[in-house]
Amino acid sequence: MDVHLNHLAIIVAALSDLLVGALWYSPLLFYKPWRDANGFTDEGIKKAMNPAKTYGLTCLFALIISYNLAFFLGSPDMNASQGAIYGMLTGVWAALAFMIVGLFEQRKWGYMLINAGYMLVAFTLKGLIIGAWR
Repeated sequence: MDVHLNHLAIIVAALSDLLVGALWYSPLLFYKPWRDANGFTDEGIKKAMNPAKTYGLTCLFALIISYNLAFFLGSPDMNASQGAIYGMLTGVWAALAFMIVGLFEQRKWGYMLINAGYMLVAFTLKGLIIGAWR
């Protein structure tokens, strides 16, 4: 199997998670509904947050996910639209797996939908970047 990996594209795709997450979970979009669905307060979030650990592990996990996705998108004839479609389909798997866990944890629908939506958008963008940047 001929797999083409563009390591720079994979790194950018991983970093796109931070960009999407910063917007998705910002006050501009879903911060307040996400916070409320979790029963969090602004003060509690600031107090419990360890930015180095959270962002460090986020970058590591996003890089692993992006490399994994790149192997699936590694065909030499891959393009941006195919990458976006396959990224979105992968996001559907991730989102639905998250929803199943959320159902068993008795999570609120708002919480599950906000996070599942993030996964769909993030995976679609990762697929687009990897598929386009051959």
